[in-house]
Amino acid sequence: MGSSSSCCGKDNIEDGANMVAGGSSSWRIFTCKELDAATNGFSEDNKLGEGGFGSVYWGKTSDGLQIAVKKLKAMTSKAEMEFAVEVEVLGRVRHKNLLGLRGYCVGADQRLIVYDYMPNLSLLSHLHGQFAGEVQLDWRRRIKIVLGSAEGLLYLHHEVTPHIIHRDIKASNILLDSDFEPLVADFGFAKLIPEGVSHMTTRVKGTLGYLAPEYAMWGKVSESCDVYSFGILLLEILTGRKPIEKLPGGVKRTITEWAEPLIVQGKFNDLVDPKLRGNFDENQLKQAINVAALCVQNEPDRRPNMKEVVSMLKGYDPRGRVMQSRIESAKYNEELLALDQTSDDDDGGGGCGGDDGGPEESGYGVFGAMEAQKMQDPYKRFGDNMKMAKYV
Repeated sequence: MGSSSSCCGKDNIEDGANMVAGGSSSWRIFTCKELDAATNGFSEDNKLGEGGFGSVYWGKTSDGLQIAVKKLKAMTSKAEMEFAVEVEVLGRVRHKNLLGLRGYCVGADQRLIVYDYMPNLSLLSHLHGQFAGEVQLDWRRRIKIVLGSAEGLLYLHHEVTPHIIHRDIKASNILLDSDFEPLVADFGFAKLIPEGVSHMTTRVKGTLGYLAPEYAMWGKVSESCDVYSFGILLLEILTGRKPIEKLPGGVKRTITEWAEPLIVQGKFNDLVDPKLRGNFDENQLKQAINVAALCVQNEPDRRPNMKEVVSMLKGYDPRGRVMQSRIESAKYNEELLALDQTSDDDDGGGGCGGDDGGPEESGYGVFGAMEAQKMQDPYKRFGDNMKMAKYV
């Protein structure tokens, strides 16, 4: 595994070549020998995590830089596309709350992406994983993570050109630096939105529990899909619960199904993660719950955009919205829930699409995948007047 011949064979490529649109000299091309040495031959002892895409390894370069190296599992056309998309997107973005590109390595049979190493790993590891019992996420840090993640998304949606839809906002894709500053990561599913295009129709990818209903049912992806996912993430941060949890008897329940009755009854304090032991700001909690409830509404046009989300989280409401007492979020049906791979013993959420199965390969990216509560295609009513691009 650590052989240089199995990694990136083009060791003679000059460092610093600017091959990414919008890129800068802050990233460079690594050689196989460098990454092999940095990760101790991609040793199992250096492995930080593993997913459908492949594995991530901790490494340290010869000049002392700590890095994380994503090694794609297989050189399929899907993997090749996700690699190209992520490198392109990472080369464009420059924001304190987005994980930037440190470099990459390309070989005949391998693709590797290099990032800065985040010592506090992911938000997932603190909410549900190896650090969950240590309760390092106090209320102040949670609000900091919420706001920073929102500002990273605001940059993607409104400030970078062309605009970018992430499509896989979830706890495992929010990394934390040494100061618990959040960095949105993993842009393999990202979509660049051409000027004047309101939404796209695409194959369904992402993670079950975070998917917006219009995306899961019709493959309609827009910036509002990220807003929905952020709303689920916000509920997860506030409550400490997984987006989908397994109940006794194997029944599965989404976080919105659990939260809505408490929100309707105004029992906001009962929503808070008990690990905080009551140490939280009630006003911030009510505002954050209100934002989350707005973000996960069924209809995309009822959700705020990320500029409004950030404003509301900071205490300013540009629309003068009233407190949202009902979530009115679509529910996953039993057939789709069966695809979720989470259990009480693991750290993550089930994936959708790609090599892991789910909507793309199992045919669930259609209306029958969810109990839609008589929801109509939110974009169909605009007919031919709505600009739309279709990408497969």
